Parts: sequence; C-alpha cells; structure tokens
Amino acid sequence: MTTIILEGVLFVALIATVGTLFYLVVMYLTPVGERIRQTLNRRRLDNAAALACPIHGPRSSKDLVRLTSGELMCPDCYKETVHG
Repeated sequence: MTTIILEGVLFVALIATVGTLFYLVVMYLTPVGERIRQTLNRRRLDNAAALACPIHGPRSSKDLVRLTSGELMCPDCYKETVHG
C-alpha cells in the first residue's frame, strides 16, 4: 500500500517538474516568452506611472480618489479642485 502511495506522489512530482521546466523554457528561451515578459513589464510601468501625480509626486493606489468618470486623481489635486 505504501509503495502505491509513494509511486502516486512521485508521479505528481514528475508532472509538476515537467510543467515547470516547460514554463521556464517557454518564458525565457522563446520569442513568445520575451513578448509576454515585455507586455507584463509595460503594464507594470504604466500602472506605476498612473499612480504618480505630476504635481504632488507618487501615491499609493489606496490614496487615490476615483472620479465618477472612472479616472483616478491625487487627493491633494481633488481637494484643490473641489474646494478651490
């Protein structure tokens, strides 16, 4: 009984290892992986740029105010706009 369980666990570990190696090969050794990594990096940079107010500097995503149009605004800019 123990042998059967051990064989099942080793088979699952083998499948996980093969899947991980396939993922690493695709992500780091093929043009498709390079394109995916560039897209993820571009998205991360765009998100970081969206969190930076040109006047008051970078803010965390929790600090920003969401307008009715769906845009995000710096809380200091929002106060200046609303309260004059």
